[in-house]
Amino acid sequence: MGALDEDHYNVQLENGLTLGCCVELDVEEEIETVAIEDSVKVLLQGLGEDINREGLLKTPVRVAKAFREGTKGYKQKVRDIIDGSLFPEAGVENRIGHGGGAGGLIIVRDLDLFSYCQSCLLPFQVKCHIGYVASGRRVLGLSKLSRVAGVFAKRLQDPQRLAGDICGALQHGIQPTGVAVVLQCSHIHFPNFDSALFDPNHQDWEKMSVKSGSGVFDSEKAAIWTDFLGLLRFRDINDDGTHSASSKDKYWCPYQTFSKKLASDSTMLGAAASILRSLGENPLREELTETPSCYLKWLMNFKNSDLDLKLNGFVQSKRDTLTFDVDLSCNEEKHLLCSELNLSLWSLCEHHLLPFHGVVHIGYYGSSRVEPIGKSLLQSIVHFYGFKLQVQERLTRQIAEMVSSFLGEDVMVVVEASHTCMISRGIEKFGSNTATIAVLGRFSTDPTAREKFLQIIPNFTAS
Repeated sequence: MGALDEDHYNVQLENGLTLGCCVELDVEEEIETVAIEDSVKVLLQGLGEDINREGLLKTPVRVAKAFREGTKGYKQKVRDIIDGSLFPEAGVENRIGHGGGAGGLIIVRDLDLFSYCQSCLLPFQVKCHIGYVASGRRVLGLSKLSRVAGVFAKRLQDPQRLAGDICGALQHGIQPTGVAVVLQCSHIHFPNFDSALFDPNHQDWEKMSVKSGSGVFDSEKAAIWTDFLGLLRFRDINDDGTHSASSKDKYWCPYQTFSKKLASDSTMLGAAASILRSLGENPLREELTETPSCYLKWLMNFKNSDLDLKLNGFVQSKRDTLTFDVDLSCNEEKHLLCSELNLSLWSLCEHHLLPFHGVVHIGYYGSSRVEPIGKSLLQSIVHFYGFKLQVQERLTRQIAEMVSSFLGEDVMVVVEASHTCMISRGIEKFGSNTATIAVLGRFSTDPTAREKFLQIIPNFTAS
């Protein structure tokens, strides 16, 4: 189940490449990086950006380095990891695996990985669980399981193919009685501007669990799977809905099914295809033929369309027809502290062209004679500034300044966001979160006012 033939992996272990899936890398890395940089410049210009403005001057080289880091598995060899890391262990005999407990099931759980989706070139997160039954007196150093998994994660992938690659490489590399791999994958589902504004039920993530097995795990009905999955449940990992190789979901990527509807600029499509070639892939491989179009479908969310020029008129029209929400937090003082919390945020880091997402909290002081502003208007402002190339610090300030322009100067904005670039360019800080604050008017001079608003945030967030 999921393991490929031995000849395939004999070739793979020798050269670190998946046979028939990517072209061998013969070009110097510096030349490849420059080619990606040139392609990124074309994409930025296609988005209507000025590649010479200060914030974008180093973006091409940053994007190139992120792609190179995220796909370095193409140049890594599994054999280099396994050789010298197999240890003899008495009692681990051929196809027995139960030598006084010394050769039973070995599991490493909760390995945090990321990979680039082969359909849209966006990173996706992976929680990886690997088990094997040792044999032939061979036990692999535990850290090497993570490193082998990382070789295949650092390539353009889909979940089932990734699970099969890891499983097959370990089976042929250490020749155990069997190998089992379970992956829990999460792919960000970035909305377009309209769905972000008008679809309250938008799902932020596409999630899929997949499994692959070889040897004694080859049959899904094998009793050994019960042991493996039972040990995963100790960590609250449930296999319900897990896909196997025979039930592969062709369209797990949220952008794949709509790629054919996108009429893209041929120059930008060519630039995206050039990135694939520079990474060592073949744009004509069946699974990659629509990738440039999928990538551009997502990227065009952030096309520079002079939203700032439209915003003033939009705000005025919204205020003219505003129906105020009643679920705002206001006290009974003469000057009311009002707040709107957990406004959804979606944006694109202009340094790496990778998404970041999170929530925005807005506090302001209103007069008892002025009714509080509506949530829909504030959410629209967040989206107007989110759907463009941004840095979080600038975004926070822009939201605060726009809100203050019609609510008065006493405004405080807190933005909490998770940045994909924190995991996909070598830093790999899973679960990290960035908070930024902008304060205007009374909030900038009154620590008590700031503290009062900050104390509101966790109470509302928890509820």
